[in-house]
Order: sequence, then structure tokens, then C-alpha cells
Amino acid sequence: MKKTNLLIFLLLPLFCLAQSTLKLKGKITNETTPLEWADVSISNSEGKIIDGTTSKQDGTFEINIIKGFYKIKINLLGFSDFEKEIAIESDTDLEVIILKENTTKLGEVVIQSKKKTMEQKTDRLVYNLENNVVTVGGDALSAINTAPGVVVQNNTINILGKGTSRVMIDGRMIELSGEELNSFLKSISASDIKNIEIISNPPAKYDAEGMGGLINIIMKKGVRDSWKNTTTASYDQNKYGIYTLRDNFFYNKNKFRFSVSVNAKKGYINATDDLKMYFPGGLSHMKSVTKVKTENLSGKLALDYDLSERTTVGFQYLNDRNNPDFKSDIRIDNYNTQNQLEDVTLNTSFTDKGYRNQTYNAHLITKLDSLKRKLSFDIDYFDYHSNFDRNFIANNYTPDMLFVDVNQSGRNISNQAIDNLSFKADMEHPFQALNLSYGAKISFTNSISDVLYYNTISGTPELDANQSNRFKYTENNQAFYVNGDKKFGEKWNFQIGLRLENTQTTGFSETLYQETVNDYLKLFPTFYASYRKNENNTFSLNYGKRINRPRFDLLNPFRIYINSNSYSEGNPFLRPSFSDNFEFSHSYKEILRTSVFVNAVSNGYGVLFTSNPETNTQIVTRENYFKNLNYGLGETYSATFADWWSSENSLYFLGAKTEFIKDINATPSNSLQVDFSTNNTFVLGKTTKLQVDFAYSTPFKSGLYEVGYTSSFDIGFKQDLFNKTLQVAFLANDIFNTSYLKDFTSVVNDVKQVYDQKESNRFVRLSVVYNFGNKKINVKERAFGNQEEKRRTTNN
Repeated sequence: MKKTNLLIFLLLPLFCLAQSTLKLKGKITNETTPLEWADVSISNSEGKIIDGTTSKQDGTFEINIIKGFYKIKINLLGFSDFEKEIAIESDTDLEVIILKENTTKLGEVVIQSKKKTMEQKTDRLVYNLENNVVTVGGDALSAINTAPGVVVQNNTINILGKGTSRVMIDGRMIELSGEELNSFLKSISASDIKNIEIISNPPAKYDAEGMGGLINIIMKKGVRDSWKNTTTASYDQNKYGIYTLRDNFFYNKNKFRFSVSVNAKKGYINATDDLKMYFPGGLSHMKSVTKVKTENLSGKLALDYDLSERTTVGFQYLNDRNNPDFKSDIRIDNYNTQNQLEDVTLNTSFTDKGYRNQTYNAHLITKLDSLKRKLSFDIDYFDYHSNFDRNFIANNYTPDMLFVDVNQSGRNISNQAIDNLSFKADMEHPFQALNLSYGAKISFTNSISDVLYYNTISGTPELDANQSNRFKYTENNQAFYVNGDKKFGEKWNFQIGLRLENTQTTGFSETLYQETVNDYLKLFPTFYASYRKNENNTFSLNYGKRINRPRFDLLNPFRIYINSNSYSEGNPFLRPSFSDNFEFSHSYKEILRTSVFVNAVSNGYGVLFTSNPETNTQIVTRENYFKNLNYGLGETYSATFADWWSSENSLYFLGAKTEFIKDINATPSNSLQVDFSTNNTFVLGKTTKLQVDFAYSTPFKSGLYEVGYTSSFDIGFKQDLFNKTLQVAFLANDIFNTSYLKDFTSVVNDVKQVYDQKESNRFVRLSVVYNFGNKKINVKERAFGNQEEKRRTTNN
């Protein structure tokens, strides 16, 4: 309690130092006339936008600002962007700024000037989606997968060499992970995304959770006093079909801002699994074919109102519902040591699966004075429910498929309810010497999960108390952070931060009457330094410490059967793992970027696919069993080979050294991994683009596991119609069907396991995007503050 009170008292010491406010003004025109509604933004030394406005009818604009070094950026649809670094020492008049129209005719082909696809900032890499064709009509998840150095596979989003990454929207966390996170991202239209920020070492302002850094999705914005509606309809064809319909409406008038979105998806995907387990008595080969229902309905409502010029209040509500029921047909062939088929087990099951979550947010933002000191408060409540109801029967047969007996017949029921309440406050406090920010957060989480198992062999369900359980878990967290950045001249920029997190957890199994308590206080420092040698060369160095807390469901000690000879169980003694991340990078003309990184993981936890050779049973569990040193070299290259051909390319070399800190009867091994991708855009006309993408990752070994190669070849086509109010797009994804997980191999207890999984990665998509209304829409988005807790409620 003393630790908690200390953090609360340290919350926000509101002190002020007198500084003079200066005026920055100018006038925006084209070659002949003033330009109205041009967006003007002012960024600090770390690339963060601190203020902005729009030009008036006569093209003039004016912004109040304090002394310092800034970058001014002006953009207007139909014109090339204007950027300039400025030093503000007194009132400054930029006088007339002339924007140039961004269309140049080259014979029969019209080339539009475009933003740089990649931009390097002090603490992040910015990936602009403007030129990407394959994401049109797609969703946020597919857009993330096109970002250089980011890979999406098997319900996880990874920054290469870093690990699983968390996701934010407009700088605020999405509190989901795994399947539920992917489903949520699929409900967001890629056409509404401006760019994606890849933050390998997040600043102290953000929760320290997550080994693999952060992916920050920046949504498109516009100007005031306008409205806009975007409707997207698409159809995916794999073995089955999936229909998607999205509608997003934004309204911004005077002091009132309103947005609402509704997203629906319905259809099926086909998933196949192949598992070979080499027991001493012979091979056990499992093949599974699953038809998974894709049924999602989600919506978001956001309201903001300006109480005054300095104070804004707002409310948000998010509801996401999914019902991914699935039917599985599993065949298990058991062989003897002479590789002769001895018996066959056929397992048929149907799973009624569903989950829903609701998030409520109320917030207040106030500017304390004209010196840009800004205070914000957030109150968040998160409510999550999931259910899993699986009926299965497994029958034994002879090699000639004559019925022998019932191997197993049962019903697994698993329910989980989680609620989280959090309070968060942040203060931006610029000084003449440096920009300072600090804040605090407290959160309270409760989780209850039930696991029931019924034996149904007799035809009458009988509760098996030894395989049933009720598990309660509470987690409270208090955090305080401080962060400062300082620019020295035109070449050097430094940023340093410190985050303190105090955590108390209690897990209690009512069935076992077993309680597990944990209490820890940890510091998480961050550091960034960048040096701009000249216009062509920029160097940067950063460091950050991170924590990876187990998801709530992984702490439940009871088992859930996957099939008759395979089950998964949690571990109440699972502890967080920690990582220290170092990265050094160089950027040449923002065309060629080189990154060297090292990531040291201690007390690492993960999935263990162990086996019981006596019963030929596979056991999926989780343990803190390793420490890791990951390292790598990454190169990204942006090229324009012709006026009609642009290309984005990346090449990564990854390695690791792994030690097992627990006796799991296995030997670690590591090897070099090479990952290559190329995205090529071809301009076929003023309104027509073609994109051809290819990615390849070599086979590699990493600690306990060996993984086979993956590759993908995609072709996308986009046609703009009616002055871009209508877009029609076509995508052929993973044409050769080679992007699935293959040859996922481990050896534990002298039992080798080899696993493959396919999940309808090969498909074709037809999309139509329709925009109407006033396109000069400006929507301020705010997400939710209970960031980590919601992420850890769901499965990877």
C-alpha cells in the first residue's frame, strides 16, 4: 500500500515556469491564388506533432509557440507536401509558402507525386500505406503484414528479431492478443490507415509489457467542420467464401465530434493440421481437417465535446463479438516399430466457441496555459467473456477399419470472465531546456475461469471432478513514468525515460485449494540518441527494458483436451520474462536503412510440446524454461527504377543463442535465419496500379524448435473511378500456397514431433470502396487506457 500511495502522490506535480509565447505565421498559395484548408502541423524534435491548424480563406495561418527547434509540415490534397525545419527564437513570419500541384504528365502515363514509403524517426520507423495496392479493400492486419521487418503468422504479430508485438491505434493500446486481436484488426479498413509506426523500443510513456515492441496504426485525419462516410464491401474466396461489410461515419462540427463504425464478416475458412509424433513404440500420425466459421460483428461509438478552447471531454464505447464455431475430423494412425499400421482412431468433434468484449472510456484533456502544458485523464472499464463448449467422440478401428471400441467420449466446457478498471493521467510539460512528460496509471483486474469435463462414454454425461476446476485470479498494477527529450543544435537529439511498475497478483484454485501469490516492483529505463551527420546520413542508438507477463488463461492449472490423446494445461507458477533491447541504425537519404540489434531475454517462458511415451499422449504446457540472446542485421531499400516502377525491399539476417534454465530433457540448437521481401508497384495509368509482392524466409532453428521455410507470392490490382470516390481492387494472395507453418519440429523426452498447419492463406479477394461526403474530415480518435490487461485475456 505504501508503494501505491507513493506512486499516487508522485502522480502529477503541477508546477509552472514562466515562458514567453511567440507567434509563427505565414501565407499558403499556389502559383496564383491563396489556398484555403491546407493542414499545417508543427512537430518537435522527436517527430511528435504538438500543434496544428488550417489555413484561412486568404491562405494565412498563425500558431502560438515557445522557443525551440521544430519541423513545420503543410499538406493539401492535390499538392506536394511542404516540410521545413525552423528555429523559433522570436516572432517568426514565414511569409508566402507556395505549394506545387502534384501531377506531372509523362506521355500517356500520369504520375502523381507521393510521400516517402519509409521515414526514420528518433524512436520509430514510419511506413506509409499511400502507395500500397494489395491493402486496398483489405484490413489493418493485412496492412501490418506488408510493413518491412514485420511478420504475421499463426495469430501472432512479430517484429523480426524482437518477438511478439503489441498493437496501438493512434498511440493508444489495443488490449487484445492472438485470435481476438487479429479479428479486431480485420474489422478495420486499410483504406482508413494513414501510416504504420514500427517502434522496436517504446518510450517510457507506454506500458512496459511486450517483448517485441509496438506497432502503432495512425488513422487518416482531415480538417474541421465536415463529415465523411466510407463503405467497404469485399468477398474472399478460399475453399469457402467470406463476405465483409464495413461502414465508417465521421462528423466534425464546431465543438462537437462524432464517429461511429459498424463492421460485419461472415463465412468459413478451411484449416488443416498434420502432426507426427515418433514414440519409441512407433509413429503416431494425426491429421485434422477443420471447417471454421468466421462470424464477427463489431462497432465503435466516439463522442468528443470542447467545453472551452482549452478543455475537451469525451466518451468511447467499443463492442466486439465473435462466434468462430468449428467442426473437426481427426484421424490418428498408430504404427509399430516396423512402420506397420496397428490401429486407427477417428475423432469427430464440434465446438461451440464464442467471445465478446466491451470497452468503455471517459476522458478529459485540458491545456493548462498557452505554453502547451497539457493534462489528460482517462477512466477505462473493460469486460470480457469467452465460452468454449466441445463435444467429441473418438472410436478405435483395426487397420482394415473394423470398429473395435470407443477410445474416448466427452464434453469440455471452459468459460472465462475478466473485468478491468484503470485510471490514467498524463502530463506534457515543455520547458525551454527540454520537453518533459510524466504520468501515472493504476489498474485492477479480476478473472474467473471454469473448466468442466464430462465423460459421455456411457451415454449419460458424468462430471469428472479430477478434470474440472474453478480458478480465480486478481492482478493490480501501479505505474509512474517520466520522459524527457532534448535537441542540441541541428545534429544531436536525445531522449531518456524511466517507468516504474508495481504489480501484485493472486491465483487461487478452488478445486485444489491452492493459492499462488506474487508481488514485484520493477524499473524499465529507455534511452534514445540520434545524430544527423549531414542531409544524407543519420545515425541512431536506442535501448529499452521490457516485461512479458503471462496471459490470464495460461495460469489456470487445469487441462483442456484437444483430442483423445492430446491436451493443453496451464501453469499457475508461470512468471514474467524480461528483455533488454539494444539497436543501432543508419539511414542514408532515407533510401537505404541499416539496423543492428541485440535482444537479451531472461526467465523466458513459452509453449512446451512434451509427450508421455508410455501412453502415447501429447501434452501442451507452458514453462519458464530458457534464456535467449537474439541478434540480427536488417537492411531496407527503397528504390524507384522508373517513373512507373517503385520498389520496397528488405533483407534480414537473424541469429540466436539459447540456454535452457530448466531440465526439460531437450537440447537447444540455433541457426541463421534469412528473411527477404520485395514489394513492387507499377503505375499503369493515372487511375490504375498493379502490385507484385514476394516474401521468403529460410528454414531455421531457434532454441527448442526447428521451423521450415515460408514464402508468399501476391498480386494486387487497383482501379480508381469517379475522382477516387470509388475504388475497385483485386488481390490474389499466396498464389502458390506456401506461406503456412511447416516442419515445426521439437524433440522432448526423446520424442520427436513435427507439425504443419494451413489456414486458407491462399485466396482471391474482390473489393469495392465508396467514399462520399466532405472529404475534409477531421476526427480525433482516442482509445482505451486499460492497455495490457485486455491484450492478455486472449489466445495466441
